[in-house]
Amino acid sequence: MCTGTIDIVVFPEDVPTASVSDLPSDGYLLLDVRESDEWRAGHAPEAVHIPLRDVPVRMDELADQVDERPVYVVCRTGGRSAQATAYLNAHGYEAVNIAGGMKSWHTEGRPMVADEPGADPEVL
Repeated sequence: MCTGTIDIVVFPEDVPTASVSDLPSDGYLLLDVRESDEWRAGHAPEAVHIPLRDVPVRMDELADQVDERPVYVVCRTGGRSAQATAYLNAHGYEAVNIAGGMKSWHTEGRPMVADEPGADPEVL
């Protein structure tokens, strides 16, 4: 398994970006690239979790879930997801970074769940 980060230099103006409020109502795959502890604390219920460092080695798994849909990528605040977005776009995906990440997702009042039963979801 890959244990490093994705080696792509990202310039914010080069990465397609959308705000949480601009997300389509459906028809997309939401990819969460945060670490497992962040995911367990709180994530979007419909998101797919692949930590940033694992994206290169799990591309086949991602391909099985995309089905021609655009991929919207989220992390805590937008930095890691920008890297993943650039990587995915370089490999033929239609990927868009979510500005402000899960912090904005939470601020916008979007649904979140925690993995621990009964725990209130939070953004680490």
